Amino acid sequence: MASYGLYSHIQSNGRRSVALMIGLFFLVYLMTYAGALLALALSADADLAWLIRRAWIDLGRALPVVTLATALWVVIAYYFHQFLIDAVTGAGNVTRAAQPRLYNLLENLCIARGIPMPKLKIMPSPALNAFATGMNEKQYAITVTSGLLDRLDDAETEAVLGHELSHIRNGDVRMLVIAVIIAGIVSFVAELIFRGLFHSGWRRGGSRDGGNGGKGKGGGGTAVIIALALVALAWFLSIVIRLALSRSREFLADAGSVELTKNPDAMITALRKIDGHGELVGATSAIMEMCFDNPRNEFADLFATHPSIESRVEALVKYAGGRDPGPIALPPPNAPPAVEGQAAGSGDVAPGPWSPAPDAATRAGHLLPPDGAPGEAGPNAVGPWGRQG
Repeated sequence: MASYGLYSHIQSNGRRSVALMIGLFFLVYLMTYAGALLALALSADADLAWLIRRAWIDLGRALPVVTLATALWVVIAYYFHQFLIDAVTGAGNVTRAAQPRLYNLLENLCIARGIPMPKLKIMPSPALNAFATGMNEKQYAITVTSGLLDRLDDAETEAVLGHELSHIRNGDVRMLVIAVIIAGIVSFVAELIFRGLFHSGWRRGGSRDGGNGGKGKGGGGTAVIIALALVALAWFLSIVIRLALSRSREFLADAGSVELTKNPDAMITALRKIDGHGELVGATSAIMEMCFDNPRNEFADLFATHPSIESRVEALVKYAGGRDPGPIALPPPNAPPAVEGQAAGSGDVAPGPWSPAPDAATRAGHLLPPDGAPGEAGPNAVGPWGRQG
């Protein structure tokens, strides 16, 4: 099992981030060419060869504007992606005074590893989930749901925080944000192209004379098909880029959390409790892909963004020596918390040192010795400060 801070994984993520940015501009240029070809096919009844050549010329003319617009989008996403995510999720910043338990858990993990403290946020949701965001040390943030905070104990919450810290350390968060930017841009441009097509009243073969000696050539219909195929290809590649991010990152983050907390059992029980309770209602698929668990695996397992809970638990048992308790059924969200000292599966509370003495029936039920028996300080026994009655 790979460990937290694995340098080869971090370096690989750095190279992938650069490749993703290059791929972003390539996909935007591909979409621009498809848009130019589609516009020409709708406005000129020319042969296919002329339409393709003219679309290349139009792409060259549009290249500076498209490059500048894409770079501007990247800059906006770089600086304001956290604001947009908070707007969607409703998450708010957490201070030590407001949540001392959660804040101290994260701070202790950061101190133990010598990591700068990321921002801490809570999302109001009954779901059990968490995610990390940010592109640099000043932006990194970890968001946990209120449901997770309420229903996981300290050790389990610490394990989840360690998992998200590992994502930050390993460079997974930056790469995921870039992948989300790519998907957002490509989806936006694809939607513009399709809306333009279906609102244009296009007829197969074009509707107007191209004015270039190609009248009557009938290449418009084929050009439209090619343009739409290019748009679909760009959209599919953006999905592949997003889903091709190695699912091993989740195993590595689990291992990193175990190295930080030295408690594989807490990570396993956290996974078991979160299983089936991680759906964030109203969150986009892009946000779900950043989460500790993403139950929205709408494709085949080959295209799932997260490995299954079972496989993650199995890896922790096999490589980290953890113990799997099996599926854990959570009580209803509004169930009263267990009282300290309460026996499992019992409604009785163990008596404290100042509790009234139990009666005979209670003694019989709990197998307590009778009054005055050795070892029992009953009402008739003489204590060190008592007197005989």
